[in-house]
Amino acid sequence: MGTTVLEPKKKSLLDRLPVSSHIRQSVGLQRTMLLIGVVLCAVFVVAAIFAPVLAPYGYSQISDDAGSFPAQAEPGGKHLMGTTVGGYDVLSRMIWGSQTAMAVIVAAVLMSIFLGVFLGLVSGYFGGWLDRVLVVIADAIYAFPTLLVAIVMSIAINKGQSGFWGGILACGFAITAVFVPQYFRVIRAETIRLKAEPFVESAQVVGASSARIISRHIFSNATRTLPLIFTLNASEAILTLAGLGFLGFGIEPSSAAEWALTLTRRCPTPPQAFGGPACSLASPSC
Repeated sequence: MGTTVLEPKKKSLLDRLPVSSHIRQSVGLQRTMLLIGVVLCAVFVVAAIFAPVLAPYGYSQISDDAGSFPAQAEPGGKHLMGTTVGGYDVLSRMIWGSQTAMAVIVAAVLMSIFLGVFLGLVSGYFGGWLDRVLVVIADAIYAFPTLLVAIVMSIAINKGQSGFWGGILACGFAITAVFVPQYFRVIRAETIRLKAEPFVESAQVVGASSARIISRHIFSNATRTLPLIFTLNASEAILTLAGLGFLGFGIEPSSAAEWALTLTRRCPTPPQAFGGPACSLASPSC
């Protein structure tokens, strides 16, 4: 009598997505907070992609067929969130600003990930003097404040007033320089742990090259914690750009829309004077 072998049911692509699986496994308040975060991220991405369609005006538009926009107009009518001191529509610049924030996240965080992961894999696997030097450098970088490095980069790139790509690169290089050690230390610790695992030792015994072991056996196992660090650094990248705009070292208003600068120019007496750029992002109506 033959036996029936039951093949394991394959999960669909939707079931294998990290967010989808986490939503199904979470319960109560944890699921509520997760759903709220997913919705906010979805709104942010949709606003960045469809900004030309959603925004009532262009990010640098200061007039229409009826004439020039008034400066610091109160919310209402054609300007639902009012206008800035330069006559820019605040709602339009907030929507267009999502594109700028998305570009900062891509430029800053991805550069940090690529460099930090590469250095962490090399340092953790080979060890020796290279590992000691990289660890000392990573520890030293922690002494530099993110915003200070961003200001220096902004001045070095374009004398403190950057165009679109100048501002993105200034923030990107600052985040890369400061947050590479985070990815480096996490990946290095995982690489050292994985290097002692039997499957890595077996690959070394059969003569696999170091490049193959790192790329095929260690990389995929050492990078599982990166999404968590990515979410933290993405928000930090946006706040760094907001800090540059608040201090006057960010992107010029005519080059691109940026949230902190727009809200600063909207408020006659800005609350950011005592709350910083994070406060400005949280208070669109002054």
